[in-house]
Amino acid sequence: MKILPITALRDTNNIEGVVNESPTPIHISKNGQESMVLMSEDLYEQLTASSSPNLDRVELGNPDPEHHDDPLGFVRVRAASIPIHLSNVAANVEEIKKSLHRCQNDGVKVACFHELSLCGYTCGDLLLDGTVLAACLDGLSELKEFSKGVDVLFAAGLPFEYGHRLYNVAALICQGRILGLVPKRAIPSYQEFYEKRYFHGYEGPNKMVYIGGEGVIFGNKVIFVDSRYPELRIGVEICEDLWVPSSPSIDLSLAGANLILNLSASNETVGKADYRRDLVRMTSAKLLSAYVYSDAGEGESTTDCVYSSHNLIAENGIILSESELFTFADATADIDIEKLNAERRKTNSLAEGEQFAKAYFSLPLDKPEKALRHYARNPFIPEGEEVDIARVKEVLAMQVAGLVNRMKAIHCQKAIVGLSGGLDSTLALLVAVEAFKKLGLPLANLTAITLPAFGTSKRTHDNAMNLASQLGVSFREISIKETLCSHLKDIGHAESNHNVAYENAQARERTQVLMDIANDEGSLMIGTGDLSELCLGWCTYGGDHMSMYGVNASIPKTLVRYLCLGYAKMHPEAASSLLDIIDTPISPELLPTKDGVIAQKTEDTVGPYELNDFFIYHFLRFRYRMPKLYYIAKQAYEGVYDSQTIKHWLKRFAVRFYHNQFKRSCLPDGPKVGSVAISPRGDWRMPSDADVSGLEKSIDALK
Repeated sequence: MKILPITALRDTNNIEGVVNESPTPIHISKNGQESMVLMSEDLYEQLTASSSPNLDRVELGNPDPEHHDDPLGFVRVRAASIPIHLSNVAANVEEIKKSLHRCQNDGVKVACFHELSLCGYTCGDLLLDGTVLAACLDGLSELKEFSKGVDVLFAAGLPFEYGHRLYNVAALICQGRILGLVPKRAIPSYQEFYEKRYFHGYEGPNKMVYIGGEGVIFGNKVIFVDSRYPELRIGVEICEDLWVPSSPSIDLSLAGANLILNLSASNETVGKADYRRDLVRMTSAKLLSAYVYSDAGEGESTTDCVYSSHNLIAENGIILSESELFTFADATADIDIEKLNAERRKTNSLAEGEQFAKAYFSLPLDKPEKALRHYARNPFIPEGEEVDIARVKEVLAMQVAGLVNRMKAIHCQKAIVGLSGGLDSTLALLVAVEAFKKLGLPLANLTAITLPAFGTSKRTHDNAMNLASQLGVSFREISIKETLCSHLKDIGHAESNHNVAYENAQARERTQVLMDIANDEGSLMIGTGDLSELCLGWCTYGGDHMSMYGVNASIPKTLVRYLCLGYAKMHPEAASSLLDIIDTPISPELLPTKDGVIAQKTEDTVGPYELNDFFIYHFLRFRYRMPKLYYIAKQAYEGVYDSQTIKHWLKRFAVRFYHNQFKRSCLPDGPKVGSVAISPRGDWRMPSDADVSGLEKSIDALK
């Protein structure tokens, strides 16, 4: 203990040094009675923080149990640009108000303005001006009052003084409340950046600050949650926070945030826009989140730098909206919270992070009349060119690699394919041809076998024969009509009764013949069935459902057609047969022909394959609910199918998918080539007796 006389207080410089060096408070006494305590600012903050309530896990506000909105996951967001009036806070507040009116008119629910948008990022030493700081607080209060009249949550930036230190903060405001202040954590002071001249970075515990007499949470560990739609969880970081190795958004996402807002002022240099775009895009992918990046632009000082207002909205690795440099335009998009949450649910390597404080707001959300999103009618195939040859080669290479490895593993040098003249068996044969080439095996060791029965048309028969010849493989024709007649007689089934047993007998007989030949000749029997048929149950159990290796198991029907077309373009010697096969109506050919022409068309029974593949993609990839599938299908196929048609086939899809799981529970091996697959060993496990009635009711209720 060191005791000093009271006169020592006159030496202020010495006292300041003693206070800052002391790890404990310094007590001042008079006549032996303690009357005052001196301590450093850092020590004071430590002591007050330890005695104050823990705000890192507190819940401010409450969920709303009486109202639960269902916007089908869609939330319209905007990275908003305003023309900055440097240090003129009142003018900037008016610009923000104008922008919020536009947001309201455009149905935007969450808006992000750029860094220090109340005063301007390039104010320089004016940021230390008490007049500017006071004006920012007044402007914040004005925006708070203004927000009562708009159904928009928005984030605006300002300098904020706390504990004699200045922080670069984002203020989140919604419906007459300042929900919180989020301070910037990473403060850049390199090259053209010199923010440490003004600001302190902050990553301590959450605290309570008071603005206009009301307590507001201050800190980085806060997630903002809509009480009417708790699935929407917003986190905030500021500019440089994104560019550092350990970004706040990582912890925010692990704590549950699925929409990250970034208030930024990123100056433009050659090539920086590409880097920035990739950074935002891949951050959203890594975090399985939506990311709204609002960049400063018009009105910022050009003394040393220029600002382009490069606004970006990304979602799980995809740029949904982007403004052109120097146009100072907004970027607007409908993000899909349901899609993000579905991705997070199935990605079990996404660790659970520290629990953060939750600040609740109440923002009514409705699904948009039309989502600001593009839904491809054929999500399994590239859009744009008629055929992307690079994609065709990529998919075929994966199918071929699977077959090559299997044939090597079992030391097999022969294979057979049941070739019907239809799309699926054609693709299987093309894959086998390329596999034999890669293995260096003679194509004569690959046999295409056609097995005509009651429903085989002349067109498909001739196409099968011609294609085998053009590809240079062996070809055999084995009619199974007599065998089928004998079999139907054995089981007491009249040939005139064309029920499901009549049809399935043909498919099973074909499979039996192919399997037996494969056994007899030491060949591998290659399966032909595709993903669409497996999802719809459009295959015969124990018939074409079975093979020794199914090369098309994860290829949907729309992609089968696309790959065959691409192969035709790469191999003109086989193009004539391939193009006619592509043009042939899809049919199992299990019912007798009419004058030699196909009488049975698959899509009359199961629905258009493009619709089914659309349902399959979004149902399996993102686990969308039936009302959402209906909503996005109506948007994708506007002008192609009416609402009633989409609703009808959606219900048929749901029922067929549920009722035919037993066929998918015992599938042959086959390579996965895309993000959607149905293997019971990998991507899809489902009880065969699951009840579909709930889905049916939800579809029936659609308007």
